[in-house]
Amino acid sequence: MSSDGRLPASPPLFLTDKDVEALSSWTHAIDAIRAAYSKPESAERTPGRIFAQSPREWIRVMPSVPEEGKVFGTKSIVGSFGDELRVSYLISLFDKETADLVALVDGNRVTGLRTAATTAVGTEAMTPARPLIVGVIGSGFEARSHLTALATLRDFAEVRVFSPTPANREAFARDFDALLDAPVTAVASAQAAAEGADLILCAARSRDESPTVQARWIGANATVVSIGSTTPAQRELPADLIARAAVVVADAPEEVVHGSGDLIAARKEGVDVDALVVPLSAVLLHKVPIDLDAGIRIYKSTGSGLQDIVVAEMLYDRARNDGYGYDLPVSIVTTKK
Repeated sequence: MSSDGRLPASPPLFLTDKDVEALSSWTHAIDAIRAAYSKPESAERTPGRIFAQSPREWIRVMPSVPEEGKVFGTKSIVGSFGDELRVSYLISLFDKETADLVALVDGNRVTGLRTAATTAVGTEAMTPARPLIVGVIGSGFEARSHLTALATLRDFAEVRVFSPTPANREAFARDFDALLDAPVTAVASAQAAAEGADLILCAARSRDESPTVQARWIGANATVVSIGSTTPAQRELPADLIARAAVVVADAPEEVVHGSGDLIAARKEGVDVDALVVPLSAVLLHKVPIDLDAGIRIYKSTGSGLQDIVVAEMLYDRARNDGYGYDLPVSIVTTKK
C-alpha cells in the first residue's frame, strides 16, 4: 500500500530468466525498438550510463523515460571480481502515472535481444531491399543473435562466417545453413568473409584490441555493422575505414562518439567524426537521407537504456497476457511529496 492509502492496481511482477526466454520474440522486440526510435532522441529522457566502481566491484545504471509506453525505469548491471568475474542484470519498471513498481525483470537475456533488434532496425534503414551477401566476423552469441534478427528483415544471397576457432565457425555455418534460405559457409579469414560482401557484421572482440577488419577489404557501397567495441579501450574498425564512410549511424550518438574506441581513435587521426555521426532516430524520421546505393554506411552501437526499457515493457505486456511471471507478495512504498 502506498503512504497515501492507495493500493496498486496489480502486484509487481517478477520475470525470471526462463520467463524472458519463453516470451522473447524478434518480431515484437523489433517493433518496440522501431517505435521507440521513430521519435526524436532526448538526452533528458535517456541520459548516458552511470558508473560506480571500486577495484573489486562495479555497477552500471542505464535509465530511460521513453516517450511512448506506460512505464519508465532502469537497467542495472553489477559485477564483482570476488569469485572471478560474476555479473548480474536487473531491469526495474515503474508506472508513469503513479510511480508504482510494476515489474522486476531478469535482464540477462534482454541485453542480447534489444541489441540485435536495434541493429536489425538500423540495418534495414541502411541496406537495399534485395538479397544481400553477408560477411560475419565472429561466431559467438552476438554473431548468432544479430544474424537471426537481421534475417527477419532482410533476405540473404549468401553468408560467409569467420572466427579464429575452426570448430566454432564450422558449427555456426552448419547451424545457420539449416535455418536460412541461403548458403552459409565457413571461411578461413576475416578478409574472405568481408571482401565482396554487401553487409559486414563485426561481432567479435579483438583479442589485442586491434581492428578486426581492414578498410581495403570493404567495398565502396557496403554496410558495416559494428557492435563489439563499446568502451574507449576496445577497437573493431580502423580509422581509415571510418574516414571512408559516407555516414555513421549511431544508436547512442554521444556514447558512440566519446565512449567507443573506434571513434576516439578516428578523431585522434584527424577524422571529423562529429560530421559523420547521425542518430538512428534521425534516419528513421527521414531527417537524414541515406543513399542505399553509394558510399560506405556504418552502423555503430553501444546500447542504451531506452532499448532495455521498451523491450522489457514488451516482455511485461506479453507476460501479463500469457500468464508468465510471478506476482510479488509485497511492493515498495510509493509516497506523495
